[in-house]
Amino acid sequence: MSTTTEEAAATAGARAWLTTTDHKRIAILVGGTALVIFFAMGILALLMRYQLAWARNHFLAAHEYNEVFTIHGSGMIYLVVTPFALAMGLYLVPLQIGASTVAAPRLTMLGYWLYLFGAIAMLGGFALATGAADTGWTAYMPLSNSVYSPGSGQDVWILGVFLSTVGMIFIGATVLWTVMFLRAPGMTMLRLPVFTWATVATNLMIVGAFPSLLVALGLMIAGRMAPSAVIHNVWNIGYQHLFWFYAHPVVYVMFFPFVGAVAEVLSTFSRRPFFGYKPTVVSLLAFAGLSMSVWGHHMFTTGQVANDYYSLTSIALLIPAGLEYFGMVGTIVGGSLVFRAPMLFALAFIPQFLIGGLTGIMVGTPVVDYHVRGSYFLVAHFHYTLMAGSFFGLFAGLYFWFPKVTGRLLNEWLGRIHFALLVVGTNLTFLPMFWLGQHGMPRRVNTYDRSDGFGALNLVSSVGAAIMAAAMLVFVANLVVTLRRPAAAPADPWQGTTLEWATSSPPPPVNFTEPLPPITGYAPLLDLRRRAASERVT
Repeated sequence: MSTTTEEAAATAGARAWLTTTDHKRIAILVGGTALVIFFAMGILALLMRYQLAWARNHFLAAHEYNEVFTIHGSGMIYLVVTPFALAMGLYLVPLQIGASTVAAPRLTMLGYWLYLFGAIAMLGGFALATGAADTGWTAYMPLSNSVYSPGSGQDVWILGVFLSTVGMIFIGATVLWTVMFLRAPGMTMLRLPVFTWATVATNLMIVGAFPSLLVALGLMIAGRMAPSAVIHNVWNIGYQHLFWFYAHPVVYVMFFPFVGAVAEVLSTFSRRPFFGYKPTVVSLLAFAGLSMSVWGHHMFTTGQVANDYYSLTSIALLIPAGLEYFGMVGTIVGGSLVFRAPMLFALAFIPQFLIGGLTGIMVGTPVVDYHVRGSYFLVAHFHYTLMAGSFFGLFAGLYFWFPKVTGRLLNEWLGRIHFALLVVGTNLTFLPMFWLGQHGMPRRVNTYDRSDGFGALNLVSSVGAAIMAAAMLVFVANLVVTLRRPAAAPADPWQGTTLEWATSSPPPPVNFTEPLPPITGYAPLLDLRRRAASERVT
């Protein structure tokens, strides 16, 4: 092939990816972009941990540190974890329900482009003369108005958040539409796999809660254009109501799909159907509904909300959460466990995410929240929910479905090393933060005195962050080693239970070229194997 022909083929290939309407390719674009941004956000996290490793460290000035933690927090929530969650659903849900495509694929692709441009806008703030946004991922008013945050950094941050949020709404809505109207014959709602139900609950929250953030951003723009017109405190509290109506459900958006992924992994490697399927479905929907009734617990200390009500709804989350944990543990107990890399990540998810969930109930109690508000206790809680929790669910799903997406199995021993380093790193990083918060270390400070007594715990936390970075490097090495090998994964390397394992690895553009197996339940391939085994016995 001539050089000109090779260049034309490469151009055509790139154009096909950038204009694709294949939900699988769009999902890979979203997930791949999120992965690149994740490593950038990891570098920002390491900068913060280096700054805080020692007392009176001057590595980062106060304004630089403010920019770093703002973009790190914003990037992880708006540009990394939320897109990862939606990408997983976008790739898998049409396959799991036997659909050949996603509903409104061009709108889905537009969602990716909006997300990409939003990411470029937000991260581009570092290139501005006035620097990036420095108001935190919450960007409370009046701090975020043009009086207290002059310059263009906050403006491009607003643009980036707005575009990426609209993109996520488009993707979430089209996947939800797909589940409602494009299911295969026989795939009733109570035969949807657990992962698909988790994605349905996720997308209901996206459609219901994400528009609130767009309104909040509009209010922030008004505050920047005419700060004197929105100076009354009603606007500041109004912004918080709008923001947290979005921001509490987004926490569940960032872990529901990974709960679903863990459920599928536990079922597959326990060689049994997921335990308590119907109660788990009800709990996911109840969780999604309750998620939009608890936002005020983030505002206990403002004195502007009914603390008793929001405390009650926050504590009520224990009920659906308990049902989900009961289902996961019940699936393991009595199963024929197979301890491969996906299963290790799924098992670690359960206790680590439990720490984040239980401390969330703690801060949902006003008397505790008044004590820990604005401290490192909240940083620990949030990171146990997302990094020590959701990311273990994410990696369980990545190791599990990677052969389906690429036709290649990730290296098992590198996966185990990645797992071990990540368990040690996450707990060394975030566990000390609970004690730092209890001893009074405020969040969002770039330095502290030796006399404060924060040095030893911060050093341990920073060492843990370095171990987490090493874990991520092992994962990158695994990706490189695996993708350089010829395709080797069969269609169903794990003896999976759901329909995506009934097609080739990777799937064809139309998802299925052979007739679908009978859909008799939420684990149709497991049902098929059991019937075949029963027929052989008889």
